[in-house]
Amino acid sequence: MGKAAAGETAAQAPAKTSAKAPAGKKAAAPKKTTVKRTAVKTTTAKRTATKTTAAAPKSAKAAAAKTPAAKAPARKPESRAAMIRRARRINRELAEVYPYAHPELDFTNPFELLVATVLSAQTTDLRVNQTTPALFALCPTPEDMAAMDPERLEELIRPAGFFRAKTKSLLGLSAALRDRFGGEVPGRLEDLVSLPGVGRKTANVVLGNAFGVPGITVDTHFGRLARRFGWTTQEDPEKVEADVAEIFPKSEWTMLSHRVVFHGRRVCHSRKPACGACPIAPLCPSYGEGETDPEKAKKLLKYEMGGQPGQRLRPPADYPGRPAAPLAAR
Repeated sequence: MGKAAAGETAAQAPAKTSAKAPAGKKAAAPKKTTVKRTAVKTTTAKRTATKTTAAAPKSAKAAAAKTPAAKAPARKPESRAAMIRRARRINRELAEVYPYAHPELDFTNPFELLVATVLSAQTTDLRVNQTTPALFALCPTPEDMAAMDPERLEELIRPAGFFRAKTKSLLGLSAALRDRFGGEVPGRLEDLVSLPGVGRKTANVVLGNAFGVPGITVDTHFGRLARRFGWTTQEDPEKVEADVAEIFPKSEWTMLSHRVVFHGRRVCHSRKPACGACPIAPLCPSYGEGETDPEKAKKLLKYEMGGQPGQRLRPPADYPGRPAAPLAAR
């Protein structure tokens, strides 16, 4: 018998033995079970493949649209102590980048700052600064503004948007200042937030920049960057303020607000941050959310960092950029 024949006989031996098994015994059962299990797996695989095919985008373009932007490699888990050290270093770095950081609303006294801050809701500081010169020329005091005809006031502040709601707030807070505070803007948070149209953000702007009382101003820019920097996960402005207040000494609150807002407006934009031109990129856990190519990122820079005018018509003497232009005549 040749080797091939011997091999065939050996391979067939189990089958012959099974064929001679006593009646009543299911010698082939193990093989049938295996087949059934394999069939179940195959069926499951087919169902999974069908679902995957059904869920898949219908085109390469759709697939690309659903693919998230490339991000920097995930960082190692960070302890709270390490996060605080990194946060404070970011503040120091921003202080070097923006030594001229300041409130970007034009004002000469607490009343003007209060009014300008109320007007800044849902619009840019630039548009407010272009609107307030004519307003303050006619209404330099709370008494003057409280006596204004509503329709005339609406017309004056129309360029700042939402002029009807803002007119109501300005008339209400001016009357409250006249009647309850002797025509003076109060220097306490609890008094400021009692005025119509004045919330914590507005109150902190006024306290920090008109009275020297430290405060954290959580506007849309500050909240966005605080989350990107890993200082908080909160969306509510008051909760963001509370989280950030635990990280930084009180003496830094006002200037920290200016620096973070400056960075948010100039570099770390909402839709397309200029990551490749960011001076604090090595400290940012969100690096890679925006444009990382240095040349392309540089084109995204705004205001003085992009060689454009700033937001103030009357910026501070140390501001390195150009003043903004007045509102064009209508």
